[in-house]
Amino acid sequence: MTENYIPKPIDASKVVLPPEIDELTEKLAENAHDHWAQNRLNDGWTYGPQRDDAKKLHPCLIPYADLPESEKKYDRDTAMETLKAVYALGYRIVKD
Repeated sequence: MTENYIPKPIDASKVVLPPEIDELTEKLAENAHDHWAQNRLNDGWTYGPQRDDAKKLHPCLIPYADLPESEKKYDRDTAMETLKAVYALGYRIVKD
């Protein structure tokens, strides 16, 4: 029934995150990339200058700091939307 799938993300459109969350967002973005990369490596993928699914090559199997800004933006957006969802659900994040 995938043709009837309608995504329903948590409405976090009114959430304004506190400024101190910016540092956390970047850390979570880097962690998301590292987690993705570790899973790819565990599945036998290696670095390649162009993505090749048959050969399991991917150009983003590099450190987060070396990614192009477009790839970092994808990870940042994912982290930011996750944090906004946390706040929209009524939770708060406190740093020890």
